[in-house]
Amino acid sequence: MPKKGKKAKAPLSDEEQLLLFQQKLLAEEEMAKKKERLLSQFLKDKLAKEEHNSALNLNKINTQWRTVLREVKTRELHKDIEILSQTFERVVDCKDSVIKSLAKDLSEAEEQYAHALRSHMHNIDQLLALQRSRLNLLEESYNLELEALTKEFETERKTIIDQHEKEIHYLQDVFMAMEQNYIDSEYESKLEFQSMWDDLKNKNIEEKHFLRLQLENIVEDLWRRFQDALKNYTDATEDRKIAFETLKVKDEKSSKEIEAQMKKIQRLQESIIILKGKIMAHSRESEEQNQDIRNDKELILVQLRKLKAQRTQARGISQEKLVKLTLESNATLKALRKTVDKGEKILKLAEICRKFETEEEKVLPFYSSVLTPQEQEEIEEINPEELTEELAKVIVDYIGMENFWKRYNKVKLEQLSLQHRHAKLLEINRKLREMLKQYLDGISVSDEVLSQLNPLFIVNHRSNLTQPLSKPTTQPGDKQPPTTYNIVEAAHVISHIL
Repeated sequence: MPKKGKKAKAPLSDEEQLLLFQQKLLAEEEMAKKKERLLSQFLKDKLAKEEHNSALNLNKINTQWRTVLREVKTRELHKDIEILSQTFERVVDCKDSVIKSLAKDLSEAEEQYAHALRSHMHNIDQLLALQRSRLNLLEESYNLELEALTKEFETERKTIIDQHEKEIHYLQDVFMAMEQNYIDSEYESKLEFQSMWDDLKNKNIEEKHFLRLQLENIVEDLWRRFQDALKNYTDATEDRKIAFETLKVKDEKSSKEIEAQMKKIQRLQESIIILKGKIMAHSRESEEQNQDIRNDKELILVQLRKLKAQRTQARGISQEKLVKLTLESNATLKALRKTVDKGEKILKLAEICRKFETEEEKVLPFYSSVLTPQEQEEIEEINPEELTEELAKVIVDYIGMENFWKRYNKVKLEQLSLQHRHAKLLEINRKLREMLKQYLDGISVSDEVLSQLNPLFIVNHRSNLTQPLSKPTTQPGDKQPPTTYNIVEAAHVISHIL
C-alpha cells in the first residue's frame, strides 16, 4: 500500500510498458548469454582437466600393465630358457656321443693305416731286394756277353781286314784287264766312226746344196721379218737384256761353283764307292743278325696278335661292365634322388610338426617303453633261436632308426586313438541329433508329425503309439528288433504335477 502523504504513481502508458518489457527481455537474454558463456567456460575447463587426468591415468595404467606384461614375459622366457637348456644339453650329449664314436673310428682308422703302411713298406723292401738281386744277375750276364761279343768282334775284324786286302788285290787285277779291253774296243769304234762320218758328210753336203737353193729365198723373207721383229724386240727387251747380262755374270759364277761342287761330288763318289764296299762287307754280317731279328719279329707279332685279341676281348668285357655300371649308377642316382626328396619332405614335415609339439615333447621327444618288465621278458623269450646272421645284421643296421620309429609309433597310436575318439563322437552326435529330432517333432504340431508316431501326442491319456499285444518269439537266427523309448517332455510333466 502507498504511504500516507505520498501520491500514487501514475499508470504507465502502453509504449512505456512495451519499452520496459523489451528492456527486461534484453536483460534476460544478456543474463542467459552470460550464463551460457560461464557454463561453456566451466565445461571447457572441466574437459581439459578430465583429459589431463585421463592421460595421466592412462599413462599410469600403461606403466602398471607393462610391469605385468614384463613379469608374464619373464616367466615365459624362463620356461623357454629351461626348455632350451634341456634340449641343448640333450643335443650336446648326442654330439658328445657322436664325437666319441668318431674319435674311436678315427683311432681305429689310424691303427689300420699304420698297419697297412708297415705291410706296404715291408713289401716294398722285399721288392727292392728282389729287384737288386735281379739287376746284379743281369749285370753279370751283360758283362759276360759283352766280353764274348768283344772277342767275336776282334776275330771277325781280323778276318774282315784279311778278306778286304785280298779283294783289293783281285779288283786291281780286274781293273787292269778291263782297261786294256777298253783301249782295244775304243780303237775299233774310232775306225768305224770315221768311216761312217765320211759317208754322212758327203750326203749332208749334197743335201745342203739342194736345201740352200730352196732356203735362200725363204731366208731373205725371214731376214726382213727378223730384222723388223729384232727392232721391235730390241726396243721391247732392252731392260731384259740388261737383266740377262747380269744373270749371265751370275751364271758364270754359278758355273764355276758347279765345277767346284762337281769336283767335290767326284771325291764323294769315290768315298761312296769305298763305303759301298764296306757296306757290302757289313751287310753280309748284318744279314744273319737281320734274319734273327726277323724271327724275333715274327714271334713278337704272334704275341702282339694274341695281346690284341686279349685287349679286344678285355675291352668288350670292360665295355659291357661300363654299360652295366652306367645303368646301375643311373638307377642308383634315381633311387638316391628319390631318397633325398623323401628326406627333404620328411625334414619339412618335421619342421612343420615341431611347431605343434607340446612342451613335454620338446623336453622328452623319445618316450620310454610302455611295456612292463614281465611283457618285455616274454617278448625276448619268444623264438630267440629264429634270428639268423643276416637278420641280425639287418637289425644292427636299423638300430639308429629306433628313436625315429618310437616317435613314429607314438604319432601312429595318437592318430588311431583320435580316429577312435572321432568315431565315438560321431556316434554320440548321431544319437543326439536323433534325440533332438524326436524332441522337435514332439513339440511341433503339423500334418506330417500327426501322421507319424509321436509319443508326446496324448489324447485321453493315450498316445498314438501302437502297443504290442504280445512279445513275439524270436528264433536264434533272427535279428533283435530295435528298442523304442517313450520320451515325454519334462515341461509337460511338471505342468501336470504342479
